[in-house]
Amino acid sequence: MPVPAPNLYPDFNTLRLSHVCLNVSDLARSRRFYTEILGFQVTHESDTHVYLRAMEERGHHCVILQASDRPGTVEMLGFKTFDEADLDRADVYFKARGRPTQWVERPYQGRTLRTSDNIGIPLEFYHRMDRLPPIHQQYALYRGVKPLRIDHFNVFSSNVDDSVAFYSDFGFRVTEYTEDEKTGRLWAAWMHRKGGVHDMAFTNGSGPRLHHVAFWVPTPLNIIDLLDLMATTGHVANIERGPGRHGISNAFFLYILDPDGHRIEIYCSDYQTVDPDLEPIRWDLTDPQRQTLWGAAAPRSWFEHGTEFVGAEVRASELDASPIIAP
Repeated sequence: MPVPAPNLYPDFNTLRLSHVCLNVSDLARSRRFYTEILGFQVTHESDTHVYLRAMEERGHHCVILQASDRPGTVEMLGFKTFDEADLDRADVYFKARGRPTQWVERPYQGRTLRTSDNIGIPLEFYHRMDRLPPIHQQYALYRGVKPLRIDHFNVFSSNVDDSVAFYSDFGFRVTEYTEDEKTGRLWAAWMHRKGGVHDMAFTNGSGPRLHHVAFWVPTPLNIIDLLDLMATTGHVANIERGPGRHGISNAFFLYILDPDGHRIEIYCSDYQTVDPDLEPIRWDLTDPQRQTLWGAAAPRSWFEHGTEFVGAEVRASELDASPIIAP
């Protein structure tokens, strides 16, 4: 099935991904991990929530940690629209496609539209978020891996072709994709709004489940520093995959798990994709360099472990195809 042509004039304008709300079992433990190990800055906290931002971000938060009796699940994925009127246009758009919509109150945000995509991923769109003073030159605050900004989401989808078609219709553009040679179907795809390789990616598997949320760091050396820090603070078991360089995206990467099993990618060095007529790059599922440019295969856990979305029914993958998996 071919990659759909991008819709360059969508019904509403999504600017970029914005934030994620992760459900956790022990708020204090998760706070320590995200601030002392990863290096995020706390912007507000209560008995039930901790709000975090990365060092280059002016918006109030990119991560919300929420104390929950359902830890290891994901409450929603957040996106920012270009202007306020886009929220009303998004409301009309999703209703016309049979998706539920609701206006919800969210701390530190203006009007927020809650909906879901074609496979049930809970999405929230907003335009205004409280602005905070810049801290990117306050170098005394930098800790851990020195996260600069949220970069992308990756989600398991039971039907990647359907997911790509749905997001393409409201303006996401494919940069790279993996095709199963036998069936001609998509096994994975990387889609963007902000001009990087991806804001949203889809990987074949039982879904919807969050595969990972990724954060941009200054250099690959920051990843090496994080590994040394994790290895000497009792977090060796939280290191899942990497470091390495992806074939897809060309990015330097590391995958780790937080205390509740949410997968975090630490990420840098991908490329610019601003031109709207940029042709997507195709990869074959059996190419050993698609996962890691250096040829190292990913572990089985990377293809099987994900965190469920609250309220979304998980379905088995419709495509029975496998990439190369490490023994």
